[in-house]
Amino acid sequence: MIASYRLGLVLIIAATLAWSVAGLFTRWISTDTGTMLVWRGLFGALGIFAVICALQGRNGITAFARLGHIGWAYALVSGVGMICFITALRLTTVAHVSIIYATVPLVAAGLGWMILRERPGRSALVASLFALLGVTIMVGLGTDGTLSGDLLAFGMTMALAVMMVISRRYQGLLTLQAACLSALLSAIIALPMAHDLAVPADQLGLLALFGLVNSALGLALFALGSRMLPPVETALITALDAPLAPVWVWLIFGEVIRRETLLGGGIVFAAVLVHLARHNRRAVAR
Repeated sequence: MIASYRLGLVLIIAATLAWSVAGLFTRWISTDTGTMLVWRGLFGALGIFAVICALQGRNGITAFARLGHIGWAYALVSGVGMICFITALRLTTVAHVSIIYATVPLVAAGLGWMILRERPGRSALVASLFALLGVTIMVGLGTDGTLSGDLLAFGMTMALAVMMVISRRYQGLLTLQAACLSALLSAIIALPMAHDLAVPADQLGLLALFGLVNSALGLALFALGSRMLPPVETALITALDAPLAPVWVWLIFGEVIRRETLLGGGIVFAAVLVHLARHNRRAVAR
């Protein structure tokens, strides 16, 4: 049990690292959002499909026929969630999207309790509140968002929380197949938004890397790891995405990190690390 929990931690942390580089790729890639999403989804689906072939061979390919309605539901929720996220960034402020996304541990805790009857621990809830506080300090409250954009950001938050609950509830879910289908569905959904799918070779290379790292690696690791952890803890770890993103931009582009970002990011990191340390001590004591 402890070994499974720790493996889940490693997988979700790795997924968060893969997702946190999205800001870098959106800076490097000059295509319109729709085109970027289509290519990201296609390359992501191809990457996960290659992993399935390498690990599971022919059985992995035929397993797509056994996804069932739960697997399709997971894939559809994931694909729609990504579209909501990107569209929200175009309709409202990054600050609003970040703060709304930071509520995902609390949303996941509520869904986990209602559907799975997993009562969230006090430590996880307190850490979630501090993570929300840290993100709020990082980006500020701001009042220049739009209702439609904020609703889409909350839709993305709900989608991620639902994915966590599905993975936890249905241990037999074919996670890699569902993640592959999810990436493909996100590309199909974004297709009407794409202006021109013909992109220069250098941009295509970046789009391939974006799909393989951010979509394929991130989705696959998340799908595998989220079944091993309670939804609130999975969501709490993914909150590290917010403070990690500006770190990559600082390392690559040399952008100065604001004091608010350092303070808020430090609070998020501290909240997650303190909770994990407390949980580990309790597990060892048992």
